[in-house]
Amino acid sequence: MTEEKEFKNLVVQGAVYKTTYTWKFENRLNWEAPNPNHIYSFIPGTIIDIFVKPKEKVKEGQTLLLLEAMKMQNQVRMPFDGEIVKIYVTKDEVIPRKHLMLEIKPVRIK
Repeated sequence: MTEEKEFKNLVVQGAVYKTTYTWKFENRLNWEAPNPNHIYSFIPGTIIDIFVKPKEKVKEGQTLLLLEAMKMQNQVRMPFDGEIVKIYVTKDEVIPRKHLMLEIKPVRIK
């Protein structure tokens, strides 16, 4: 017994194609743009030290915290001038990859 598949529209560079989707394609996780105001861990590790506090204004490039991973201390730096909204980690905490560490917001610093 054959199952009839439903054709769906697939748009590639403005051209519309009629096709069937595979089960894997239909059940994939949709990509979401990363939030530039969230700082996630890029590798699993241990928080060695935290140098900032909530509501503190920090400049671009300033070290926010130290993350030790694979016997190396990685400095997590501020990507732009801004303010610390919330800190989601504590000193000596072991965190996995893609763990939310800090929430920040852009602020003009004089």
